[in-house]
Amino acid sequence: MKAEKIRKRIATVVGLVLSLIVLFPFFLVVINSAKKSADIVISPISLPENWGQLFENMKNVINNQNFNYWSSFSSSLLITVISLVLLCVCSAMAAWVLCRNKTRWSNLIFMMFVASMVIPFQVVMLPLLSTFRDVGNFLGIQMLQSYKGIIFAYLGFGGAMSVFILHGFIKGIPYELEEAAYIDGCTPEGTFFRIIFPLLKPVLVTITILNGLWIWNDYLLPSLMLGLNGKIKTIPVAVTSFVGSYVKQWDLILTAAFLAMVPVIILFLFAQKQIMRGMVEGAIK
Repeated sequence: MKAEKIRKRIATVVGLVLSLIVLFPFFLVVINSAKKSADIVISPISLPENWGQLFENMKNVINNQNFNYWSSFSSSLLITVISLVLLCVCSAMAAWVLCRNKTRWSNLIFMMFVASMVIPFQVVMLPLLSTFRDVGNFLGIQMLQSYKGIIFAYLGFGGAMSVFILHGFIKGIPYELEEAAYIDGCTPEGTFFRIIFPLLKPVLVTITILNGLWIWNDYLLPSLMLGLNGKIKTIPVAVTSFVGSYVKQWDLILTAAFLAMVPVIILFLFAQKQIMRGMVEGAIK
């Protein structure tokens, strides 16, 4: 019993230390968002003397014409929501077909999805730009510096992990449910959307959160696809407007980062039970 208590206490201490390490950058963002730029440079880890400076910095960020907060926020929201909807629907359909059609080709395609997860984005980012440019010129559709181009890119990069997670979950759904639907005259499309898709709700919540956090906070892909000076900017890309060649407005940079964090934190607080339940059920399946 003593040894078990000691192990639990050690695990608790290790968990607390790891939590502090993970949360410390967020702590720095919050406290420095309530300071002036000079105060941040002098003492970045001290508490702010006037928390009212946070609201002043938020006002300066929102009203800054170069940053254009509401336009950047709406662009980030539009890209994230549409990408997540397409990822959930398309990945669920792909995983269902690959799981129920056990052939040599289905196994090969699934392994290709899994293998693509280990390819670093930096390896394909330059060929990606040239490919999107050539495809856009061939089809007459603007793929770079456009919503449809970056949403299509997110659908491709996020599809592998989503199909992998959904594939494992669908294996645990009894096939007898689909057979009963077929006997009642239901089409394959109807079987999927009326029976299978509603059962995927727990794991779809997990996929939505994981991909949503990545898409909302992503900087590299939007900076390449949309450009730093393009008309369409997400919040992470727009933050670079406060970074000059010789001057960096740290108070506005950190306040903009704080404003970008708030929607994600609110979403997690409301959906944390579904996230945990979906991750556990997905692992068990």
